[in-house]
Amino acid sequence: MKVGIMQPYFMPYIGYWQLINAVDKYVVYDDVNYIKKGWINRNNILVNGEGKLFTVSLKEASQNKLINEIDICDDFSKLLKTLHFSYSKAPYYHTVAELMQKICAFPNKNLAAFLYNSIREVCNYLGIDTEIVLSSDIEKDNSLKGQDKILYICKQLDATEYYNAIGGKELYDEVAFTANNIKLSFLRTEFKEYSQFEHPFIKGLSIIDMLMFNSVEEMQKHLNYYVLE
Repeated sequence: MKVGIMQPYFMPYIGYWQLINAVDKYVVYDDVNYIKKGWINRNNILVNGEGKLFTVSLKEASQNKLINEIDICDDFSKLLKTLHFSYSKAPYYHTVAELMQKICAFPNKNLAAFLYNSIREVCNYLGIDTEIVLSSDIEKDNSLKGQDKILYICKQLDATEYYNAIGGKELYDEVAFTANNIKLSFLRTEFKEYSQFEHPFIKGLSIIDMLMFNSVEEMQKHLNYYVLE
């Protein structure tokens, strides 16, 4: 059983989806603290040939609150207008605009519920059939922190392998995972260029950008452009 665990982000870069696609069960880590100025409610899209940050407005967000204790206060009109302005001539704009409108219209404005739904919607669009669960639905010892909590969740799910994004390499000790009979691997994305109109390629933008310029079949190829370390 391959397991991945990460906080929910809004329309994150391709590496996030590669991780989901690579595992058997993916845990949306919704009951940990919100990270201000992180990627939970913001990302970059292409505007006039440059990466531009967009942010989902939140109500009384604080690093003292869990992700699932925060609500969204955004009608997404600004984001949808920006997407139209920036991508209306992209080959898959109309299909992706419909997807984004559906995601943004989700009625539950709890941040964790909203992001969980957006992740499932994108996975459905891309044909990713990994089982996705909420961390808050898993019985666990919430006094545990960091690696110890990750290991506890892995054992609860009978994990034999744990995949993490390469950025977390400094956070985990292979010896501790081996002692629990779990193989630890880190996923490093290999960014492949794709056309972004006539502009020089910018890697690592929100998945929104990739979806605008790539068919589902092309996206499924991008999902496999990574190495495990």
